[in-house]
Amino acid sequence: MIIDVITIFPQMFKPILEESIIKRAQQKGLVRINLINLRDYSGDPHRKVDGSPYGGGPGMVFKCQPLFSAVEDVLKYKVYPKKRRDTTKRIILFTPKGRLLNQELVKKFLKYQRLILLAPRYEGVDERVRKYLAEDEISIGDYVLSGGELPCMVFIDCLVRLLPGVVSNFSSVKKESFQDYLLDYPVYTRPQNFRGLMVPKILLSGDHDKIEKWRIKKAEELTKKLRPDLWKKRVYSRKI
Repeated sequence: MIIDVITIFPQMFKPILEESIIKRAQQKGLVRINLINLRDYSGDPHRKVDGSPYGGGPGMVFKCQPLFSAVEDVLKYKVYPKKRRDTTKRIILFTPKGRLLNQELVKKFLKYQRLILLAPRYEGVDERVRKYLAEDEISIGDYVLSGGELPCMVFIDCLVRLLPGVVSNFSSVKKESFQDYLLDYPVYTRPQNFRGLMVPKILLSGDHDKIEKWRIKKAEELTKKLRPDLWKKRVYSRKI
């Protein structure tokens, strides 16, 4: 998979992309991540990519031209007005107006060969970018950040670890939180006794069937208590 990130702050991504799982995924050739500086496409001697909003109002807005130019340079064809679309690629705008990111949504992007991520700043982007350039809009929560860089990083981390071959023990990925609308079950490690706090005896029994049933029960209890919204989805999914 190829991931292109279009941003005015490419240096923000390097600490994330050059460590841990994402670094290893790139070294294995399982993903290629390109950082593209939007200012290189400004067409302005001062590399300016934003402007005041028509009609007045606070803040600055990302212009159409730099974003369209950057994306079209990546794709090597015009996105508009010809409206050509490639089903192997997807252009994603990170914005508070987008769909809320969750595990099921992340999985849907695994089918694409190339993802182009747009990280806006300031008061957002010209509406024509949203309507005629972006093919998906994603939000990571109902709060305001300084820009789209952090949401891009979150999305990349969520996605890359799901690529086959990235995580050595892929069964651990399959059993993580949110699988089948359940939070993850409690886990313990050595020592068995820490200041009088004991590891549950069932986990020391060696009876894997009983352990699996215990884990499912505890996962259900945690989900009911901490995420009743998820629990409702689980109950509904079992009825249909």
